[in-house]
Amino acid sequence: MQNPFTTTFSKVPNYTYIPTEQEMEIIDNFRYDNPSESVYKITGVRGSGKTVLLAKIEEELSSDDWKKEGWIVCRLTPARDMLKQLASFMYKEKIIKDKPKSVSMNVSGSVLGAGGSIGVTKEKNSEFFDIGVELDDMLAKLTSQGKKILIGIDEVSKTPDMIVFASEYGKWLRAGYSIYLVCTGLYENIEQLSNVKNLTFFRRATTIKTVPLNNIKMSEMYKDKLNVDLSKAKELAAITKGYPYAFQELGVLYFRNGDKEEFEDIVGQLKSELYAYAYEKIWEEMSEGDRELAILIRNKSEYKRDEVMKMMEKVGNYSVYRDRLIKRGIVNTRHSYIGLALPYFGEYIKEYCI
Repeated sequence: MQNPFTTTFSKVPNYTYIPTEQEMEIIDNFRYDNPSESVYKITGVRGSGKTVLLAKIEEELSSDDWKKEGWIVCRLTPARDMLKQLASFMYKEKIIKDKPKSVSMNVSGSVLGAGGSIGVTKEKNSEFFDIGVELDDMLAKLTSQGKKILIGIDEVSKTPDMIVFASEYGKWLRAGYSIYLVCTGLYENIEQLSNVKNLTFFRRATTIKTVPLNNIKMSEMYKDKLNVDLSKAKELAAITKGYPYAFQELGVLYFRNGDKEEFEDIVGQLKSELYAYAYEKIWEEMSEGDRELAILIRNKSEYKRDEVMKMMEKVGNYSVYRDRLIKRGIVNTRHSYIGLALPYFGEYIKEYCI
């Protein structure tokens, strides 16, 4: 039997996907004739399901029912010119029948001041061609036809291509075109892009932070797919702390070796996978202050706020680092308590980072 769990980043699990409230929030907004939100920024720690959430939204709006309502889904990559990608997509999908055209002037140097004529050629000249103007025309036509375009972009960051695209998108919003954007990115990358001058719309757009998977839904999934009793399924779910990558990885390992190896050995393999393919990169991207706070709270599941502040006296700026780690999805807070959100992250810090 094929393993129902998957650990491939960006791949949507076919049999073990657990929907979240964030997914329904975005989809429900787009059901309205005139959605109240045009832009969503999905952020969270590596392995928290940002890309999967985006993919499920794209999948839903690509279904026949949504197509009947005029929705068109366009997936763009931030690694290349996104304006050209969008124009090419609309032409290839026959959303726009005519290729973008431009007519340029061809003036011979000998003509200037010496008589003669000026020729008009069909040769495309980038000096006279503006892809933004062409896209304006395309989007105006689509909007007048009752069409709606969802643009999905995974892993945005502050790159020249992304800044150019976002600037044009802000213009489309002001023009009232029916074009919507859902993008994903790490917290720090989203913040850097949000602070670019003249991208006010992006800074004010709704931010959706990924949350831990529901414990009951995880338990039921393990019980069904791994053929274990509810007690064991709940034990497995608790180990993951709702971290999607850990949920899938533990499922893969237990499905493959649950009846062959000791449970402690499977947990050891889970730690190795988390350390190598998620935590090493997460730690690398943390600031020195973030690391200092994480080191201080590595030994227990929760610490009282006053306890941590006392330990932070030599470091300072407790609230700054705490808030940043919360936004990045690395720590959780509960009333006056704080703790690391990722399973075995404290052990990773003790074993490899200090």
